[in-house]
Amino acid sequence: MCFSRYEYEQMTAATRDERMAWFREARFGMFIHYGLYSELGTGEWSQANQNYTVEEYEKLAKTFAPKEGCAREWCELAKKAGAKYAVLTTRHHEGFSLWDSKVNPYNSMNACGRDIVREFCEACREFDLKIGLYSSLMDWHHPDSWKCANDPEARARFTKYIEDLNVELLTNYGKIDILWYDVSCPMENAESWDSVNRNAKLREIQPHIIINNRSVLPEDFATPEQAIRAEKDRDWEACMTLTRLAWGYVDAEQSKPFAVSPKQIVRDLHLCTCGGGNLLLNISPEPDGSVSEDTKERLLPVGAWLEKNGAAAYGKKFRTGPIYSANTLTAVSADEDLKTFYLWNWVWPKNGELMFGGYMDAPKKVSFLVSGEEIDFIMDGHRIFLKNLPKEIPDPILGVTVIKMEFDGAPRHIFRSYYPQMHNGTDFSEGYHPW
Repeated sequence: MCFSRYEYEQMTAATRDERMAWFREARFGMFIHYGLYSELGTGEWSQANQNYTVEEYEKLAKTFAPKEGCAREWCELAKKAGAKYAVLTTRHHEGFSLWDSKVNPYNSMNACGRDIVREFCEACREFDLKIGLYSSLMDWHHPDSWKCANDPEARARFTKYIEDLNVELLTNYGKIDILWYDVSCPMENAESWDSVNRNAKLREIQPHIIINNRSVLPEDFATPEQAIRAEKDRDWEACMTLTRLAWGYVDAEQSKPFAVSPKQIVRDLHLCTCGGGNLLLNISPEPDGSVSEDTKERLLPVGAWLEKNGAAAYGKKFRTGPIYSANTLTAVSADEDLKTFYLWNWVWPKNGELMFGGYMDAPKKVSFLVSGEEIDFIMDGHRIFLKNLPKEIPDPILGVTVIKMEFDGAPRHIFRSYYPQMHNGTDFSEGYHPW
């Protein structure tokens, strides 16, 4: 069945809220980049960046040897880190499929007798994680990949190949929650990729699936990369690397100085939460599929913190951004009904007091999220003062203490209300939003 783009987008829009419901509450996912490139230790673009010939690169399949249980190790770590879903690179730009593919003989089953995608899906279900399968459109191994932009016959073959690969992925592994496309090169529009008809067919196989925006269609959610950039009127997910060097494996010891701290991961999670989006944080398993100790040391404290403070991140949240402000030491997230606010404190005050400007209504109760212990406060003008705070940072895990403010209803708030400022026609006092 063929659809017009308008018909297809109307059809997907009608079911989007139902399909996206879990995603809007999840907030945190784990991205896993693993493939032949992991053996080289020079990142996931090694084949292209280093100008390997296809024949040279294919030799990596002969030495590809993921250890038993590696997929379970990834998913166990994701669960312990507090992630609610995981996304695996089932076939990166190198064209090597990590499953028992009948469409693509260049695959892990033929290389080492292992269906990594099946192992991953089973592990996700064991640890109660939603399942995301990454699927590249660009393919450096397929002979039609670069011909297809200008050769109609090559295009027909290649788009059929891409469709058949994704039909396999969405047919053979039970319920799949996310199809995560990447890099729509060399063709530049959805018509050339036949994305409407392909995605419509894939949705018939998996009616509840959500699809990202990288098949040159807006689909269900946007995916800003290496940047936390909120989308104004749609769902989004910031995909970020742990080391900020590469998505694929590079030497764990030498990349450590470039990796973000557990506290920075929590701050990134806050920025996503208050912007109404999710954080998809990438890990890069080693050549045998194991996870480095340094990666675990950065992620496990995040999970321990979320186990105690998850109410501030998980669930439906209002897009607070700077509309509701705190101060430099503390940032805000809020439940969707705007009755409960969470103050994520980055730097603990030494004078026993925190003050927030712009709030024109007083909370009915202020307390520490974890302990429930109430905090003294006073309201003075458009300011809330939290008083008699302990000298030592209350949070013993990361030093990021969450304070809970409860209101009878959505508090009135004017950003920097004592200092109205106009710039290029924008009133900064009225909750100017840089997104």
